[in-house]
Amino acid sequence: MTDLRRLVLTYKFGIDEVMTKLSILREDFRHMRDYNPVEHVGSRLKSFESILAKCRRKGIPLTPDAIREQMFDVAGVRVTCSFVSDIYRVRDMLVGQADLTLLEERDYIAHPKPNGYQSLHLILQVPVFLSDRVEDVVVEVQLRTIAMDFWASLEHKIFYKYHRQVPQHLMDSLRLAADVAASLDASMERIHDEVKAMAADDDATRADSDPLGPEEAILRGFWRTAEAAEADRQRLDG
Repeated sequence: MTDLRRLVLTYKFGIDEVMTKLSILREDFRHMRDYNPVEHVGSRLKSFESILAKCRRKGIPLTPDAIREQMFDVAGVRVTCSFVSDIYRVRDMLVGQADLTLLEERDYIAHPKPNGYQSLHLILQVPVFLSDRVEDVVVEVQLRTIAMDFWASLEHKIFYKYHRQVPQHLMDSLRLAADVAASLDASMERIHDEVKAMAADDDATRADSDPLGPEEAILRGFWRTAEAAEADRQRLDG
C-alpha cells in the first residue's frame, strides 16, 4: 500500500507540472499579447480510496504498474476558455511543448456525445522528477468554454440527484440546452471577431488624430455591433 500511496503522490506532482505550464502560458499572454484565452484552471485528483474502489470494480490489479497502464483518470486538469478557437489555441501550445507527450485526444466539440456533452479531452504524459527517479505521469486535460462548463456542471448535478436514472424529459431538455450553449458559443465568437476587426479599423484610421487604447477600441466596436443589432430588430419589428 505504501507504493500505491506514493503513486498517488506522483499523480499530484503531474498535476502540478501541467498547472505550472498553464500558469506560464496565461502570464505570457497577459503581458505579451494583451489577451488571455484562459478564463479559469482547476484540477482534481482521485483519492486513494476512489482508486481502490475503481480497481475492484473494474478488476484492475492493485499494483502501481496496472494502475498506470489501465487508469487514465486519476489526475485531471480542467481549462475553461473564452471561445472555442481559444480551446484549440491552448491545445496546440500544450501539445507543442517538447516534454509533453500526447497519448490520446478525444474531440467532443467536433463530435459531441449523444447527450450533448462538448469538451476537448487530451491524455498527456508528463515527466515528474522525483528524488530517486523520473516518473512519467498521465494527466487528463479537459478544455471547455464557459457555456460548455456550465452545461456539464448542470448535467453532473442532475445525474447525481437522480442516481444516473434521469427521466427522459430531462434528458431531452439537457440535449436542447447543449444545442443552445453551442449556439451561444458560436454567436459570442462571431461578435468577438467583429469587435476585433472594428477595433483594428479604428486603430488604423485614428492612429494620428484620436488614438484608442485597446479597451476603448473594443468598447467602441461593441457598441457599434449593439447599435447595428438594434437597428436590425427595429427594421424587423416595423
